[in-house]
Amino acid sequence: GGIFTRAGAGCGDGILFANNEKAMMQNLNDRLASYLDKVRLLEGDNADLECKIREWYAKVGPSCEPRDYSCYHKEIEDLQNQILCAAMETNKILLNIDNNRMTADDFRVKYETECGLRQNVDADICNLRPVLDQLASCKTDLQLQCEALTEEMCCLKTNHEEEMSCLRKQATGDVSVEVNACPGPDLRKILEDLRCQYETLMERNRKETEQWYACKVEEVNLEVITSSQEIESSNKQVTELRRQLQALEINVQAQLTMKENLESSLAETECRYNKYLAELQNQISCVEQRLAEIRAEMECQNQEYKTLLDVKCRLEQEIQTYHCLLE
Repeated sequence: GGIFTRAGAGCGDGILFANNEKAMMQNLNDRLASYLDKVRLLEGDNADLECKIREWYAKVGPSCEPRDYSCYHKEIEDLQNQILCAAMETNKILLNIDNNRMTADDFRVKYETECGLRQNVDADICNLRPVLDQLASCKTDLQLQCEALTEEMCCLKTNHEEEMSCLRKQATGDVSVEVNACPGPDLRKILEDLRCQYETLMERNRKETEQWYACKVEEVNLEVITSSQEIESSNKQVTELRRQLQALEINVQAQLTMKENLESSLAETECRYNKYLAELQNQISCVEQRLAEIRAEMECQNQEYKTLLDVKCRLEQEIQTYHCLLE
């Protein structure tokens, strides 16, 4: 009885799950087998003693009638069925609670992921705002340069027109001088050449300005497209990484839940094993107590039997003496 109690206490303290778990379980199984053998042996001895007691009561006096517990079997079965139904309902409720907890954890993880994505998008928008401001400032500078070039072109046109008007006035004066010399240069042709040169220069400047402006706009557009592509690819990578992180977090949560379930089932198994050992210990204690009572009762009966034998012997001796005296 003491060894079994220490074994049960050891199970409760966690010794069964130490480094030598297998050896300890084998030792407990051997002890349990030995105790079961002892219990079977004691049950056999008890059956023999009961047979002897019944025989003795059959010879000496009437035997006690065993109590009939058949009237309680139906009630016991009903209570057992109620206990099983209550246990099933409890397991269903616990399973629903675990499922709801896992669903809530999934929704929480998804909400945190969405919040993280929203914060990242807000951060990207805040980072892109300086780029947008820079592009707006570049556009404003280009517009100012274009306006300055337009004003310069207008000024050049005005100066050209003024020079042309001055030359025309000089050419259309009232001075008439007759010189018998070779004909001078044609001023009209010279003015036409100058005007063509000015117009060619203006056209060339205008084309160069337009080409420069188009190149700058194209470079800015390429930079914007490249930046937008890089931002889009970065957002895709971040989204993919966050999706992977979410999947890993869900997997880790599932593994933790499985671990908790296994630990709870292990604790339940250990508790059930301890209860089973305690029940066996109680049964063994009850059997030992019954055997002690039977042994004490047998000793009393043996003492009474010896007393009766002594009385019988004395009576036989007295009867023998009476027979001798009668003879």
